[in-house]
Amino acid sequence: MFTPSGRRGRFRSGTNVLDAARSLGVDIDSVCGGRGICGRCQVSQGIGSFPKLGITSTPDHLSPAGELEATYRREHGLGPDRRLSCTAKLRGDVLIDVPPESQVHRQVVRKSLDLREFVVDPVVRLHYVEVVPPELASPTGDLVRLFEALEREWQLTDLAADLGVIRALQPALAAGGYRVTVAVHDGRQLTAIWPGLHDRAYGVAIDIGSTTIAGHLADLSDGSVLASNGLMNPQIRFGEDLMSRVSYVMMHPEGAEEMTRVVRKALDALVAGLALRAGIKRADILELTIVGNPIMHHLLLGIDPTPLGGAPFALATDRAVRLPAAELGLRVNPGARVYILPCIAGHVGADTAGVILAETPYLSDRLVLIVDVGTNAELVLGNRTRLLAASSPTGPAFEGAQISSGQRAAPGAIERVRIDRGSLEPRFKVIGSDLWSDEPGFEAAALELGVTGICGSGIVEVIAELFLAGVITADGVIDGGLARRTGRIVPDGRTFAYVLRDGQPRIVITQNDVRAIQLAKAALYAGAQLLLDHAGVASVDEIRLAGAFGSQIDLTHAMVLGLIPDCDLGHARSAGNAAGTGALIALLSGAARTEIERVVRTVEKIETAIEPRFQEHFVDAMAFPHRTAEMPNLARVIDLPARPDAAPGADPRAAQRRRRAPVAAGQEDR
Repeated sequence: MFTPSGRRGRFRSGTNVLDAARSLGVDIDSVCGGRGICGRCQVSQGIGSFPKLGITSTPDHLSPAGELEATYRREHGLGPDRRLSCTAKLRGDVLIDVPPESQVHRQVVRKSLDLREFVVDPVVRLHYVEVVPPELASPTGDLVRLFEALEREWQLTDLAADLGVIRALQPALAAGGYRVTVAVHDGRQLTAIWPGLHDRAYGVAIDIGSTTIAGHLADLSDGSVLASNGLMNPQIRFGEDLMSRVSYVMMHPEGAEEMTRVVRKALDALVAGLALRAGIKRADILELTIVGNPIMHHLLLGIDPTPLGGAPFALATDRAVRLPAAELGLRVNPGARVYILPCIAGHVGADTAGVILAETPYLSDRLVLIVDVGTNAELVLGNRTRLLAASSPTGPAFEGAQISSGQRAAPGAIERVRIDRGSLEPRFKVIGSDLWSDEPGFEAAALELGVTGICGSGIVEVIAELFLAGVITADGVIDGGLARRTGRIVPDGRTFAYVLRDGQPRIVITQNDVRAIQLAKAALYAGAQLLLDHAGVASVDEIRLAGAFGSQIDLTHAMVLGLIPDCDLGHARSAGNAAGTGALIALLSGAARTEIERVVRTVEKIETAIEPRFQEHFVDAMAFPHRTAEMPNLARVIDLPARPDAAPGADPRAAQRRRRAPVAAGQEDR
């Protein structure tokens, strides 16, 4: 009897446990093919009487550990209750438990990386075989005899081999004494070969964003993530947003080729850094998955992106792309393959497919809105019955660009802000310190870190806080009349500014800063409203904010700002870097690739650029939090200022002025 599968059967005495498991379809891993040298097939014997199962399982019902098992225990270590299933033989009734780490299709939950539960089932597998040496009487080529060994020992048929494998075959056979390990891609293509036993294969999942490129290196055998890192997308020097890069290509004939070259070089550097961090050889990286928006997708592949710069925004391909890693200039194993997730529409790319795969709205009974916030925001709305997607041009303001003291998230950047409603005095936190600016020890920390500027999450919070404090009106104007109450509000040309930090550097929030955030948040909200219009609904059940920026912002402040529609805040959460998470799931699961290729074909694409109501929604969304939309869920938890068009003597509930809880922890003193 095997647990946890519950499968059972009868076998002749002397059958090894691994063979018994395979005959029953029990999930036990093995690279060496049952030779007692890889250690992947470890199991535990349940000892005792199990009346409900009709089994009495005693230690003598398995054969004693032999020399192979003793050698493995001595050289690699083996738990006291563990046996190698390929060497342990049945001598009576036994209960055998297969631990998760010995299962091929193991369940993985990795909350620190926001990974949902899924089954690890990579498309690349390692197989150790013993090849019959050549004989004069049998002139068969070495490759055919390798294929025969793989069919005999692993039941693999209809195989083909990369030229690199054919070239390396005879040296590997000679060095390994006709014992070799091969990497088999998708059950049919031999992509790598090593002499003797080689039991490690790795993969890299990459998210190519407009601003940053992020990657995760994982062990393909168990799904463990060994290293994560990111770097700036070097294409930024050609333009901060996507359309500016397309414009660069239009004006410079060599522009596309240059951007392709620099992003491929950046990917190679990212992979090298991940391998160094994980302490592995780059030659052991056998598989890569990549996501990115359509323009990043096309530039990576060396495809002219200019058709994406104007209607009808035609993609060269919206299907998944499979190609050798060498074609992208990636210095990994020569046989490594790259899988690029499918795109959805002209401005909704493989990164959105990754988000959908990570968050699985297509399995939900509730109506979910997912917003991947970046230079270009992608939005997905739906549930198990219908999915809609759109893209909205938010620009780089949320990432610190176009903001007077803005910067990208880095140590020293202001990331959290609170403003006292009475005195209008601020306090803030910077990345790299847990202290608020009004707490003892902050100045010492600030001297070490420096207070260098304000990043996206800080920008959202300071403008939301200024609105709640009455410094910024619902129309987005900094009220200069409040300069009588505080020296924090100062003239700035024909407008006014708010001094967040009066030091070196001096950090102020200007009227232009407020406008930049209004334009960005209005574009995002308008895109979400179009999806709601097409779905025929007025509200959503859940909201998930994804992306490097989306994962850091406070959801209540985001709703106060009008960045996202009204929703029960208990059902709003961060989704982390969902696009990268989707790439990681696709790296570790062949079934997930099939799943997302099916799901994206069902997504309804809404093109915001040609929607007649986009401008109307955009204008209404310029106000804080919105010119017309009711915000009942938000109004239950925060005291919102009255709308500018509220008539004197109006019902105070209509103006949403009831006393409510503070926006976030740390505001109880207001």
